[in-house]
Parts: sequence; C-alpha cells; structure tokens
Amino acid sequence: MTYITKPRLHHPSLTLNKVGYTRRDYEGRISTLCAGCGHDSISAAIIQACWELDIEPHRVAKLSGIGCSSKTPDYFLGASHGFNTVHGRMPSVLTGANLANRDLLYLGVSGDGDSASIGLGQFANAMRRGVRMAYIVENNGVYGLTKGQFSATADRGSKSKKGVINNDSPVDLVGLALQLGATYVARSFSGDKEQLVPLIKGAMSHGGAAFIDVISPCVTFNNHGGSTKSYDYVRQHNEAVSRIDFITSRDEITTQYAAGEVVEVQQHDGSTLRLRKLHADYDPTDRYAAMSYMQVHQARGEVVTGLLYLDPLATDLHTMLNTVDKPLAALAEAQLCPGSAALAKLNASLR
Repeated sequence: MTYITKPRLHHPSLTLNKVGYTRRDYEGRISTLCAGCGHDSISAAIIQACWELDIEPHRVAKLSGIGCSSKTPDYFLGASHGFNTVHGRMPSVLTGANLANRDLLYLGVSGDGDSASIGLGQFANAMRRGVRMAYIVENNGVYGLTKGQFSATADRGSKSKKGVINNDSPVDLVGLALQLGATYVARSFSGDKEQLVPLIKGAMSHGGAAFIDVISPCVTFNNHGGSTKSYDYVRQHNEAVSRIDFITSRDEITTQYAAGEVVEVQQHDGSTLRLRKLHADYDPTDRYAAMSYMQVHQARGEVVTGLLYLDPLATDLHTMLNTVDKPLAALAEAQLCPGSAALAKLNASLR
C-alpha cells in the first residue's frame, strides 16, 4: 500500500489566525477512509474548530483506541502529540497523560464499538471522574472494520445492509454521560458543520469532562433504508434544541437575536458559549430536564442534537485531587521524591 502525503508548501495568501497558523497547518495525512465517510467531516470540523480557537497544534494531545474512528486522528493536527491505544482503553491512557501534564489540551476520539462495547467501563469512569478533555465519539452503529456487524449503539429494530434486524437494546452514550456527571454533553451530526464546529470549540474550552456524540453514517455498511444512523434518517428525524455560537474572550460580543432568545454561559478560559434556544421550554443547565427531554423525543424516533447540558461551574480531576498547578511532568526529582520522612508521615496518616 502506498501513502500519498500532502504537499508542505502553502499558498502565501492563506489566512493566518492569531497565533500565525493557516487552516492547512491543522491538517494531517490524507484520509484512507471510504469516500463520503462521515468521520472525514468530523475531522474537518475539528480542524476548523482548532484553527478558529487559535490553538497552537503542539498544545494538543489527541488519543484514540481501535476502529475506523480511531484512525482519524492521523488525518488532523499532524503537528500535535498523538497516541493510539489498544481497543477501548483510550480514556485511562488519556487520564494518565492528563495527570502528568495538565497544560496540554486533551482530545479523545473514539467510536461506538470502542466506547460502548469493550471500552464502556473506561468511558464511564472518565466521565464520573471529571477528566478534563473533549471526548468525541464518531457513532455509526456498526463495526466498519469487520464488515458491518451491529455495534452496541445500534437502535433496536434497525436493519443491517444484509437485511438482518437488530433485536438488542442500544447503549445511549449521551444518557450515560448525563447520568455519570459529565459537565458538557452534546450530540451532533457529521453532516451539520454549522452546528458541530462551535460544539467542538465549546468542548475544547470547557473546564471539565466534555462529551460529544456525533452520528456519523458509514457509507459502506450503514447508509441504507432501515438504518437509523444513515444520512437520510438523521436529516429527516433531527430535532435541534439549540443553535450554538462560540465567541472567544478577545472578540467583541454582539448579537442580532431577539430579546429572550439567547443564553450566554462563560467558559473557564473566559470565552463565551452563546446558546440560541429553538425550544422555549428547554434549559441546557438542567441535567435532569435534559435527560427527560432526550428520552421523550427518542421515543418519538427523533434524534435530538445540540448542546444538551452544560455546567458553568464544572471542576476537573485535578481540582478534586488537589494537585499542584505545575504539571507533574515538569517537577524536579526533589519535589517528586521528598524523602523517607515525608513517606513515613503519609503512611502514618493512612493508619
């Protein structure tokens, strides 16, 4: 197999962001996924979001597991840190990296098989511990690398490409994230860049565990009549709860929305998430109302998208563990190994 790399030269007229990078600087290798795969659209949204946020690529650590979705970090942020873990183990490896170096921005990319099957326990503990990261699941409802078997997120009654009906109940990762304590929970569609890009920007700037479930149709095995993860189904059944704008703290905040239609929530870095309600009775800061709202519309066969829940007072694992502000990876040996007396004092406190 041959790999064609992208040319290193950039056209001099390409627009630079505030840290001196063009959008091309946030790209990676050429994708080897099937043409039309929704995962490539998610990669493009991540590239756009990081460029608009003026993030220096080397400040990002991207981690993934196994599957079509877990290949995608090779296709964006080529100048960032990256680690491809074993199947389902991305959250624990990311947790360790986060504890060692809190100065990096952590982006976990996974799939419905990687997170909802073998990695379900890992996903659950990352959410409940409040690990600061943007956790994106590229959800297509099938195992694309092993010829299209149903994954754990496939809806009951959905039909496979071969005509097989799924009789198992689905694992709802959004519902789990809400129950387990994630402080930023969203769902989107790979074909809706206008909604997805600001959701990713908000997740990257959030101060706690941020989770985005992105319905991402598999054009080879799960984009046919009878599939609830196909392009046509999601477009026909999409129920958007909000329209999102993300505004950095360095830009002027303006709005043309009518009075009473906008909720502004400050992020930890000083930036602002502006949520335009499409439903007057929807409150994105009420965790239990979000769970109820989603279940009601799910029973109607509707795919609820948008920012479902946001805790503006979110804390992360470092806060709960009371770690030092300086990254552990940057501490000197004397600070990491304070001696036998300190160890004896610690052991005595645990007796």
